Amino acid sequence: MIFGWKKDIFISYAYKTDKRYKNLLVAWDKNDLFDFEFYDGSVTVPVNSTQAGPIRRVISQKISQATHLLCIVGEETHKSAWVEWEINKAVETGKKIIAVKTNRSNTTPDALYGVGATWAMSFTFAAIKKAVDES
Repeated sequence: MIFGWKKDIFISYAYKTDKRYKNLLVAWDKNDLFDFEFYDGSVTVPVNSTQAGPIRRVISQKISQATHLLCIVGEETHKSAWVEWEINKAVETGKKIIAVKTNRSNTTPDALYGVGATWAMSFTFAAIKKAVDES
């Protein structure tokens, strides 16, 4: 923990394919060094549709309240318009960006390039904690 501050971390992930990794983070959330925040609302609504406005507002608020955004980069994450939007919102609001691939061969979402993301080298508690501490 840096300066005694608890880190509030918004988790960005592809809902349909990376839920088990999100659930692992939920289990790790018992650690008092950081708090994970999630939005598990309706992801069947396209990010740019008229129905997405209320969802974007809730997510914007959660990202604004967070200190970091952690992007779980799974097999399909690079195709998620919601993940791209969340990363862009985090960059826009000056959040520190952390990313971790569930498999080294997964494609990096375009929104993660050039934003100074800190990468966890593996999907383990120790690697993710190290990336959070270094960001």
